[in-house]
Amino acid sequence: MCRIASILLLQRLKGSMSDDARNFNNMETIAAIHFYFLQGKASKEIHTILKETLGDNAPSYTTVKNWVVQFKRADFSTNDAPCPARPKTVTIPEIIE
Repeated sequence: MCRIASILLLQRLKGSMSDDARNFNNMETIAAIHFYFLQGKASKEIHTILKETLGDNAPSYTTVKNWVVQFKRADFSTNDAPCPARPKTVTIPEIIE
């Protein structure tokens, strides 16, 4: 059953990759990494599977490894953390001088 789910997931992932969305932040790619992590696969195995399926559009091994480390810390959120906003700048006469 897991083999069938794996094949369906990879087919869905490959089909969802449009020209503008071919990046490793793709939520479905992260979900695939999470799926294989839950199956007990190592980072290298997951990267190999994604590389075979997505070719040049697969995330780098470092990216896969970082997501696996995050999942090992029990952080199963597949959303990227919000980035802090740009620091506020103040333009007052004392700073300008």
